[in-house]
Amino acid sequence: MDQNQHHDPSGAAHPRFRGRVLPRPEDDIEDQGLGFDVQTLLGRRTALKAFGVSALALGLAACSATGKNAESSGGSGTSAGEIPDETAGPYPGDGSNGPDVLEQSGIVRSDIRSSFGDSTTTAAGIPMTLELNLKDLANGGAAFAGVAVYIWQCDRDGNYSMYSSAIENENYLRGVQIADASGTVRYTSIFPACYSGRWPHIHFEVYPDADSITDVSKAIATSQVALPQDVCDVVYATDGYASSVRNLSQVSLDTDNVFGDDSGASQLATVTGDTAKGYSARLSVGVDTRTTPTGGSMPGGSGPGGAPGGDGAPPSGGPGGGAPPSGGPGGTLSSAPPGSNS
Repeated sequence: MDQNQHHDPSGAAHPRFRGRVLPRPEDDIEDQGLGFDVQTLLGRRTALKAFGVSALALGLAACSATGKNAESSGGSGTSAGEIPDETAGPYPGDGSNGPDVLEQSGIVRSDIRSSFGDSTTTAAGIPMTLELNLKDLANGGAAFAGVAVYIWQCDRDGNYSMYSSAIENENYLRGVQIADASGTVRYTSIFPACYSGRWPHIHFEVYPDADSITDVSKAIATSQVALPQDVCDVVYATDGYASSVRNLSQVSLDTDNVFGDDSGASQLATVTGDTAKGYSARLSVGVDTRTTPTGGSMPGGSGPGGAPGGDGAPPSGGPGGGAPPSGGPGGTLSSAPPGSNS
């Protein structure tokens, strides 16, 4: 009997291919239908993994460009080691430096563009989704499923909700997601501004689980995502981002006081998209729970998110502390708070 034939008790033959029954025995292998094709693809991907290649990932990458105006830039989106620990800056909103959004019902959400609770104000700007892929380095780089990731960023004007003048009562551009089985969290946001003294960035903290987010001391990693210059140049040429053009021209990844150690090599997101449809930013984040977290503190501070001098209050005259410094977040974008690594 042919090894690709199988007979049931009634005597009917069922042609097979590599042990699987052909749903359309009268047609060629490539015409067996979507279900059969998917099983074949998954089988091939499993085999290719032995050589360190993912056929599915390569196929998706080849299809990522959607038009002549699509842009793709930034780092590789992968990190062989642990994500660098960085300052949380003076506007974390995690209770370490004034207000605490992590105590509020509604903070666990994927779309962070609007405030929640007493306000529904939506932050204006070019749409951007952010995807972080968490890796558990203490477990061989496995997907870090179940960890909670809190992100926050400035708006199109360079202001931080909960702190900056006129938006102290807003909490937009802040949110928490729980990593899925693949260790991935995704957010819908806007492209942030560039304010003087800092490279365009997004802050994030990683917690062991959802129950830990109300205690900032339990954060297992604090870091920042950098955005690539060529994409920033395009975004900042659009309406609403005019001040960011000047500010970006005065800073670089080499001179930035956070990313300057390695020019942002391990924190530079891969960004695709365009200004018409929005952008997608991706970064692989390695977290090693065997090491002691060193991020979160401001320079000279005594705890996570503390202001210079470690008194835990916002910088004198900065957002949340009276009149904003001229041009800093909460002002017009021409200067950052003195001494801050925001």
